[in-house]
Amino acid sequence: QVQVVESGGGVAQPGGSLRLSCAASGSIFSTYVMGWYRQAPGKQRELVASITRGDIVNYADSVKGRFSISRDNAKNTVYLQMNSLKPEDTAVYYCNARGLTGLGSWGQGTQVTVSS
Repeated sequence: QVQVVESGGGVAQPGGSLRLSCAASGSIFSTYVMGWYRQAPGKQRELVASITRGDIVNYADSVKGRFSISRDNAKNTVYLQMNSLKPEDTAVYYCNARGLTGLGSWGQGTQVTVSS
């Protein structure tokens, strides 16, 4: 099974920035798509952004223009640069890595809190 580890969460002020990292242990066949999801208390987990090995990206409408996803294929690592943070961005952020199909593997999550 693919091992996924997130890092970079923390506390930021509104309008501030954070950069999340996700390292996966799988091959190109198990890390074709890597993505970030988030889950706020009492709410369903939702897709934030995803990226394929060929750098095709997808963003939730709520983060377009503020967040940027990128990856280093040689390191099987994906990054999420979060700018202009809002209090509603507060959530546990999870990384997922999968192949062309399938559910993939999840990381343990990293807390992001946006507050004054």
